[in-house]
Amino acid sequence: MVAAMLVLFSYLLGSIPSAYIAGRVLKGIDIRKVGDGNVGAANAYREIGPIVGVAVFIADAWKGVIAVMVAQAFASQLVAFFTGFAVVAGHNWPLYIGLRGGRGESTTIGVLSVLLPQAMLILLAVCAVPFLVTRNTMLAGAILFGPLWLVALLMGTSGALVGYSIGLPCFVGLRHFFTTRHLPDDVKRRATYMR
Repeated sequence: MVAAMLVLFSYLLGSIPSAYIAGRVLKGIDIRKVGDGNVGAANAYREIGPIVGVAVFIADAWKGVIAVMVAQAFASQLVAFFTGFAVVAGHNWPLYIGLRGGRGESTTIGVLSVLLPQAMLILLAVCAVPFLVTRNTMLAGAILFGPLWLVALLMGTSGALVGYSIGLPCFVGLRHFFTTRHLPDDVKRRATYMR
């Protein structure tokens, strides 16, 4: 019962659409109808402004942090794994705005920062420079998530966490693929860059 409540709480928390709220409040726009239609930090950065984009990134990452920390306080690591998936799923398919949300990168960063803080800190530092130079979110994501399992393994992390560090980013990668594959080429290119 507790596990089910935590998973539901995480999904509902993830469903809070930070970028959508920012677009409505600050510009009177529906973020789903501008740019690449993504309800996430990168589209908010491009369509609303850099400060708002960074604020949306932080808010979306904190959803992941809160969900996992609450689960860890009241349940097992396995339940924390499920809540991590649930909060990302909520972000991607938010209940409050018709199941049309973001791609989950920011929220995934929040989840994995709680579960694998040292490995994530190392890789966030590594990917910061290429991201700041190129503003390419796909490149930054590949540098951050690609070797995460290996860094975690080398640091003596449990097999379950190593597997999770592969599974959750793959979930996000598939979401990214399916949400961008039908976009026009020019919009698809813009969807990859925070410019």
